[in-house]
Amino acid sequence: MPTAPRLIAAVLLAILAYITSVQIVPLLPEGTDMGYFFPLNMALGVFVGWFYFNRRIGRGLVSGLNNGLTGTALLLGLGLLAQGSNEMFRLAMRHRFDGPFDALGAIFTISVDYLFLISVPAVLGTLAIGGCIVGVLTESASKRWK
Repeated sequence: MPTAPRLIAAVLLAILAYITSVQIVPLLPEGTDMGYFFPLNMALGVFVGWFYFNRRIGRGLVSGLNNGLTGTALLLGLGLLAQGSNEMFRLAMRHRFDGPFDALGAIFTISVDYLFLISVPAVLGTLAIGGCIVGVLTESASKRWK
């Protein structure tokens, strides 16, 4: 059932994904093709905001903060897996892997490499503070529009 708090969570997580993506771009190697980097991360933000926050809204401020931080962590994990999969497919088209299981294992290796690349205080702080803000605003919306 579509509700206003779910919509608020989806929009706010998409905005947080965009802001974080803007901060990540300078950390990537020069000449990196961004492709669908921004739209994919924002779509993941909408997905996580809409489906993760579904039944977790309306349980109070502390629960809202927990939901915001957990939703942001889920967004980060899905984003890393999506970008790792994208890079794996790019490398697979150049025949860089010996077989399909090497390619599937490379998704996680590439994702961890990306995690280490973006683990700077500015990005992690933005995710933590943004997750708290998303959680509090979503809880506020659930109180306002029951």
